[in-house]
Amino acid sequence: MPATAPLPGPPPAQPTVDEYLASIRERLTRLTPAEAAEAARHGALLVDIRYGSLRDRDGTIPGAVIVERNELEWRLDPSSPHRVPQAVGHDLELIVVCNEGYASSLAAVSLHALGLHHATDLTGGFQAWRAAGLPIAPPTGTPTAPTPHIAATAAGSAHVQPA
Repeated sequence: MPATAPLPGPPPAQPTVDEYLASIRERLTRLTPAEAAEAARHGALLVDIRYGSLRDRDGTIPGAVIVERNELEWRLDPSSPHRVPQAVGHDLELIVVCNEGYASSLAAVSLHALGLHHATDLTGGFQAWRAAGLPIAPPTGTPTAPTPHIAATAAGSAHVQPA
């Protein structure tokens, strides 16, 4: 396959990661820890996407579903055979929680692309939740486990295309 010729002139400016993050956050109504706690009390699903080592170091938010980031879309898409039981429809309010509120913004916008338009994230992430004095299940010394891997789910025999 022949290489394409470069376009004349300088290449278009690419956004920095900070500019990209700012632009996608314009599509979200991000929640403070107090707002997220209130939303969870009214049925919103908190989704913890932090690494296991962070959960094991800092604890978890009681009631949050733990979903590894690399499985997030499959676990929350209501049409996926690998969805978590709570992913019952596209109108579900989802609040994605990462450690400090960066990766969760990217993840929430990814969920928007799947039609989960009520997905948002927690400003400041788990660290802001903890700093606000909201409930935390402290680490127990036993590794925390995410939802079972998609290969282990009842529909796990269905092939999932890699991302």
